[in-house]
Amino acid sequence: MSKNAIVIGSGIAGIAAAIRLKVKGYEVAIYEKNEYTGGKISVIEKNGFRFDTGPSVFTLPHLVLELFELAGKNPKDYFEYVRHNVSCNYFWNDGTTFSAPGDKESFIKSASEHFNEPVCNLNNYFVQSERKFNITRPVFLEKSLHRKRNYVSKIYLKSYPHLIGLDILKSLNAANKRKINHPKLVQIFDKFACYNGSSPYKTSGVMSLMPHLEVTIGTYFPKDGMHAISQSLTQLCRDLGIEIHLNKEVKKIINNHKHVTGIEIDNEFITADLVVSNSDVYFTHKNLLNSKNPPKAIEQERSSSVVVFYWGVDQTFKQLDLHNMFFSDNYQDEFQAIFDSKTMYSDPSIYIHKSCEIVKSDAPAGKENWFVMIMVPSDPNLLDDEKLKELRARVISKLDKLLNVDLAPLISVEEILTPQLIEQKTNSYKGALHGTSSN
Repeated sequence: MSKNAIVIGSGIAGIAAAIRLKVKGYEVAIYEKNEYTGGKISVIEKNGFRFDTGPSVFTLPHLVLELFELAGKNPKDYFEYVRHNVSCNYFWNDGTTFSAPGDKESFIKSASEHFNEPVCNLNNYFVQSERKFNITRPVFLEKSLHRKRNYVSKIYLKSYPHLIGLDILKSLNAANKRKINHPKLVQIFDKFACYNGSSPYKTSGVMSLMPHLEVTIGTYFPKDGMHAISQSLTQLCRDLGIEIHLNKEVKKIINNHKHVTGIEIDNEFITADLVVSNSDVYFTHKNLLNSKNPPKAIEQERSSSVVVFYWGVDQTFKQLDLHNMFFSDNYQDEFQAIFDSKTMYSDPSIYIHKSCEIVKSDAPAGKENWFVMIMVPSDPNLLDDEKLKELRARVISKLDKLLNVDLAPLISVEEILTPQLIEQKTNSYKGALHGTSSN
């Protein structure tokens, strides 16, 4: 008799867990509170513009492909992607710009010439970045740090002698400044802390493994946009016979003497041999499990949140690529505002993603779809209408200057994502985009 499993939430991790459980022989049902699958990877379509609403940087595509392969399917029947030849375009307030190539050799050559940085410094940086990734991948990315027995497992014991030199006890910024001379290059490598909502002045120097993913392994993009990742895997779920229940919010995980027996939804008890929660860890313990003594780890500092302006822009900008970063002058002050004083910074760094660089149909001819993101503190009450209006004006003013444009009249479509909406849509505590920070 086969066992049954319930997955709460249809974010990427929930969908992946459902597929793996199905392959293991479980009968699987997914329960999703929203009317769509994908969690933070959803979509907005308006007046001919299409916007991916969530993550925009795609690395390690084999982790998506292997889900199809595990299920005995040809990935190309569901999902295709391309490698992009530009990692990111960078802009500074003093007028400096840098278009970072999307492969290691070209990046090192271009960065060395552009910033007068010794090639040996950059070579060594990427050698160490790859080493950190290879050492930490099996113990950090592929195993749980919360299971004590893992620490005495063979793969962990084998890794311990190699921990020296991983900059674990240094901040990312301190590790980067020790290896790289030019402050603007340091800022480029520091920005990888943002990828999981952390501060480069607090998170561990081991995070310098991330440039290896983006530059050495490569930056990729789905041919139909980021939304295609969740939707192709949703189709795989359906083809495998996994039940997907939308608009079904789970109210409680039933816990009988520390043994989970099912879930409660719509005043109905649904039994299960196994329950996987793809919901926010804080929300899961506090609301779904109603834990009286939850793990202390869930009380850790939240990651940053974001404000995203989805703008349909009635002009094309050749100086912009798929990924674009407009830095603040004082990165340290910006992160101090986000994580320490919990305030809005006066000169925020701005990230612009335009998927129409790859997916031409995402914007009408002669126009562009901009995903404009600003890191903010994780506080759903931080931004009232007036503060949001002020932030919008600051962003437009900065882009006007750096792109030499009068932007406001060009914005014909606008949608906005705030920490409050992130909390409402995804149950992310305080609107923290990544749950706990890595600080």
